[in-house]
Amino acid sequence: MPSSLSSKSKLAAKREYLELLEEKARRIKFNFIRQYAPYKKQLEFHALGLRIAERCLMAGNQLGKTFSGAAEAAYHATGDYPDWWEGERFDKPNVGWVCGVSGESIRDSTQKLLVGRVQSADDIGSGMIPKDNIIEVVRALGIKDLLDHVKVKHKSGGTSLIFFKSYEKGRAKFQAETIDWVWFDEEPPEDIYTEGLTRTNKGQKGQFSWLTYTPLLGMSNVTMKFVQKDNDNKTLVNMTIDDVDHYTEAEKQQIIQSYPEHEREARAKGIPTLGSGRIFPIAEEKISCEPFEIPKHYAQINGLDFGWDHPQACVNIAWDRDADVVYITKGYRARETTPEEASIPIRKWGDWIPTAWPHDGYQHDKGSGKELASQYRDAGLNMLDEHATHEEGGNGVEAGLMEMLDRMKSGRFKVFNTFNEWFEEFRLYHRKDGKIIKERDDLMAATRYALMMIRYADVETSSFYDDDDGGSNWKVV
Repeated sequence: MPSSLSSKSKLAAKREYLELLEEKARRIKFNFIRQYAPYKKQLEFHALGLRIAERCLMAGNQLGKTFSGAAEAAYHATGDYPDWWEGERFDKPNVGWVCGVSGESIRDSTQKLLVGRVQSADDIGSGMIPKDNIIEVVRALGIKDLLDHVKVKHKSGGTSLIFFKSYEKGRAKFQAETIDWVWFDEEPPEDIYTEGLTRTNKGQKGQFSWLTYTPLLGMSNVTMKFVQKDNDNKTLVNMTIDDVDHYTEAEKQQIIQSYPEHEREARAKGIPTLGSGRIFPIAEEKISCEPFEIPKHYAQINGLDFGWDHPQACVNIAWDRDADVVYITKGYRARETTPEEASIPIRKWGDWIPTAWPHDGYQHDKGSGKELASQYRDAGLNMLDEHATHEEGGNGVEAGLMEMLDRMKSGRFKVFNTFNEWFEEFRLYHRKDGKIIKERDDLMAATRYALMMIRYADVETSSFYDDDDGGSNWKVV
């Protein structure tokens, strides 16, 4: 008898253990959003929603851009935000649109990611919206298993609504209604993007939209809106395959090599095919390097690009004169900052470092009447006496760009791979109809000024001496 009771106890314990495992699996399946652990770029994208009306997450394929968009939609619809959330919040029920290329693509992508597979009742609730929050799924007419909308329980007690809209239905289907937010997954036609955004004008937060896509259509009108940032209500976050951890380095290389060569930058790095071509058609791997402590004998120079409405920017270059290799080590970029404010972080690099500057530094400030360059000099920067010119004279832009490109091709131009802002500009720096697009090029310009004046680079408190072998060395004193 004791033996029999023992067997029953073991059986009951095993059954209880299996039930716990099943319950754990159920909770994971029907509360899938808890699995979302955003990468740095995704965190940045969400946080910008607190102050920017129109956001674009431009990323390569299979990097998590749609995952990010679906997570944000679910957070807003339920009002249940994670502790790490720094973006916009909806504290009452809201109405949103989830938009895609076609009904079929919506069903198989964003709809499935939000609510699970609707083909089986047992799978509804296995998406980003927790099962306990799904009140009802309402099917659309015409396309099998496509939803018209889903009703979602909001934390405040009311009901949020998420409608699914396809671009193929045309602009007319995006008119009339007032909504609180709109998410465009995959790039929309310009008229549909504008119409969808307009629907949010009178929503809880005013205009509020986000886009997630791989820019396979090249430098389209919608992409240009974010690349050139035609107003302060727009922002672009670029996420590349190097920004994610769910692939090993070997897998990343295999994935990149699997794409057609002309699509690799778009599919792996979210870089659109640019108009008449990129100014620097160089692979990032050829110019990026790991940061290192700058040797004392390396000469340094800063390059400064003035700005107010557009960002002012400054870069630091360390120059290995022996090998004639320049290293872009760090930088600064900010808009609407005074010379005094801008000089503070730059001086920390070393207030002895010479700073090159462009011809517009001779312009006089309307308030003080002083030249721009003089204001930065008064703020403590070691501004060179004259504006940036080439060693042979003149300050032509094309000559400066060709020098940069020549150095890149010959391995004499390196950038610390931690300088993300520099690479963001580098990826999108391009020409259209032969003309340089002067947008988001502040760090590029600052780099060019520094290289033009590299002959004035200096080392800290240095003197020149002869060594015992008759050679020459720099000595820090």
